[in-house]
Amino acid sequence: QVQLVESGGGLVQPGGSLRLSCAASGSIFRFYAMGWYRQAPGKQRELVAAITSGGSTNYADSVKGRFTISRDNAKNTVYLQMNSLKSEDTAVYYCNRKSQNSEAGIGSWGQGTQVTVSS
Repeated sequence: QVQLVESGGGLVQPGGSLRLSCAASGSIFRFYAMGWYRQAPGKQRELVAAITSGGSTNYADSVKGRFTISRDNAKNTVYLQMNSLKSEDTAVYYCNRKSQNSEAGIGSWGQGTQVTVSS
């Protein structure tokens, strides 16, 4: 079972940037598709960015052009660079192993990292 620890969240002003990190345990991490998800208060958790084992990426329309997902398999880490942040990006952000056939996260959820965009 892969364990995931998210970090890098915080309070940032609109237009600012943050870089989230997700450290994963386990030597087979590099074979997994991974996703960054977020859950805002009163809303369902949603997938915002995903990366395959080969490095192909895709994004939710709401973050396209502003967020970049990447991975470093040597460090067992997935990153989410978030630029031009908006108040609607405020949420708890989680990483997880992503299903090959859907947007679902299929591993155990970590504690997440809070991102708050506010002036």
